[in-house]
Amino acid sequence: MSGDPTMRDLLDRVEAVRASIDDPARQPAMEKLARRGRLSARERIARLVDAGSFSEMGGFVAAEEDGIGADRFPVRTESPADGVVAGTAQVDGRPVVVFSQDFSVHGGSIGKLGSAKVQRALQVSITRGLPLVMILDGGGHRIQDGQDARHFANANGTFHNFARASGWVPMVALMLGAGFAGPTNYAGMADCVVMVRGLSTMGIAGPALVKAATGEDIDAMELGGADVQVDRQGIADLGVDNEDEAIAAAKRFLSFLPSNARAPQQTIAEPRPLGRMPDSILDLVPVSTRKAYDVRKVLREIADPGTLFELKPTFAGNMVTAFARLGGRAVGFLANQPLRLGGMINSDACDKAAHFIALCDAFGLPIVSFIDVPGFSIGSSAERTSLGRRSAKLVFEWGHATVPRVSIVLRKGYGLGYFAMCGGRSFSSDAALAWPSAEICAMSIEGAIDVAFRKDYEAAPDPAARRAEMIDQTRARIGALRAAEGFGIDDIIDPRDTRRRVVEIFDSAQPRRPADHPPKFRSIAPI
Repeated sequence: MSGDPTMRDLLDRVEAVRASIDDPARQPAMEKLARRGRLSARERIARLVDAGSFSEMGGFVAAEEDGIGADRFPVRTESPADGVVAGTAQVDGRPVVVFSQDFSVHGGSIGKLGSAKVQRALQVSITRGLPLVMILDGGGHRIQDGQDARHFANANGTFHNFARASGWVPMVALMLGAGFAGPTNYAGMADCVVMVRGLSTMGIAGPALVKAATGEDIDAMELGGADVQVDRQGIADLGVDNEDEAIAAAKRFLSFLPSNARAPQQTIAEPRPLGRMPDSILDLVPVSTRKAYDVRKVLREIADPGTLFELKPTFAGNMVTAFARLGGRAVGFLANQPLRLGGMINSDACDKAAHFIALCDAFGLPIVSFIDVPGFSIGSSAERTSLGRRSAKLVFEWGHATVPRVSIVLRKGYGLGYFAMCGGRSFSSDAALAWPSAEICAMSIEGAIDVAFRKDYEAAPDPAARRAEMIDQTRARIGALRAAEGFGIDDIIDPRDTRRRVVEIFDSAQPRRPADHPPKFRSIAPI
C-alpha cells in the first residue's frame, strides 16, 4: 500500500497551517491587543468588508527566519503573514483591495515580505482598477531587516506605484493606532485619511527616534495625534471617536466615487425635473455683509437630503469642502465660510481647496463653487505663510480641471478671491450664477474708498458724510443686476431654484472637457 499522501491529506495539511496562524490560534497575542483596546488586523478587515467576501493574498507568508520545516506544525506563529493581511473583498457590493497592518507582529513594523504584500496590493489595485483601503497600525521599516545594505539598497517600487495609483483609483487610509514613519508615508499618498482621536498618531518619526536624533522629548499625541494632524495641519481629513466611525467614514467616502477614473459614476436614480426648494432657504444668507452665517446650512439645504459629507471640517474652517449629491449625482461642493475669518482665503484654505478640486477632477465629480469671499488674507503674517505660492495652487487646479463646474455668488465676490473661487468667466464655468444678494467688485467698498478717494472726502466740508455718500454710490454699482447687465454672470437666480438649475446644467454638460492646453508634456505645480 502506497504511503503517498492523498489530495485530501494535502488539503488537511494546508488547512492545519492556515488555522495555526488565524486569530483563534493566537490567543496570547489577541489578548494583548484586547488589553490595549485594539482589534486584530483580520477583525478590522471583517468590519470593513461585506461578510464572506474577503479573499486573502499571501496568508501563508512568514519572515524568512520563521520558514516552515519539513515536519514542523504548527508554523509561522512568530510572524504570521509577516504582519500584513492583504487581499481583495467587496465593500457595499463593490470590489476593493485592502491591506491591514498587524500590530501583534513586531509592533506592526514593515518587514521585507510584508512590504512585498503592500506592493502586490498596489499592483492589483492599479491593474484591476479597484479602490485601495489601507488599515494602518504600526511602525515603519522593520529595523532588523533594514539595517542590511544587501536588502535595503534595493529599495522597492512602493512609492512609484502609489504615484501611479494616484488619480486612477480612490485610496483611503484608516489610521487606527501607531502610524509614525512608513504608515504616514503611505497615508500621505491617500485621497482620504481618517484618524481616531486619542488613539491614532501620524508623523515622519515617532518619539523614540525623535529623542535619539534631536534630543527632543515629546509625547506621541503631542507630536502627531489627531489634534495636530487633523485639526492644525490638515494632513488627515477626519478625526473620529472610534474605529467603527472610521470604517463608516471610509465606506461613505468611497460611496461618492467610481472604482477608478474611467469607471461609471456612482449615481442614484432621481426623477426629473426637480421641484423648487422650500422658502426657508431665503432666510439662510443675510443680505447685510456685516452679518455672518453658517454656509454649511446652505449646502445641506441645496444637496439631496442627508447627502452632505464634509472633508477636513476642522481644518481651515474658512473654506468648506464636501461631497454631496444633486439629483442623485455625486458632486463636489466648495464654499467660503463667513463664520471663520469672514470667509477670507488664507494659505491653509488654498491648500485645502486645491487638493479638493484635484480630487473631484481626478474622479469626474462636477464642482459647485459657492462664493462669499472678501478676498485673500493680507499682511506680513499672511506673507510668512507663502500665500503667494499657495494661492497659485488654487488657481492652478482650476486651470487644469476638466469636469463641469458652476459658480454661484451668494453674497460677496471680491477681488482675486472671486477669481480663485471660479467666479464669472475666470475659469470658463458651465454656468456663472448669482443670488440677488450678490456684490461683485475688486475689493471691499470701504477699503476702495479709503485707498482711492481719501483726499476727495477729506477735502469735503463734512468728510464723514462725503465718505458715506461715496460708499453708497459705489454699493449701487456692485450688485447682482449690475453684474448681469455687463454679462459677467449668466443669470440671477431665485435661491429656491438653485438645486434644479444646477442639476439641469450638469445633466446637459459633457462629463469631461476636451484638452485645451498647448502641447506641453506637463505643467509645473506651484510649490
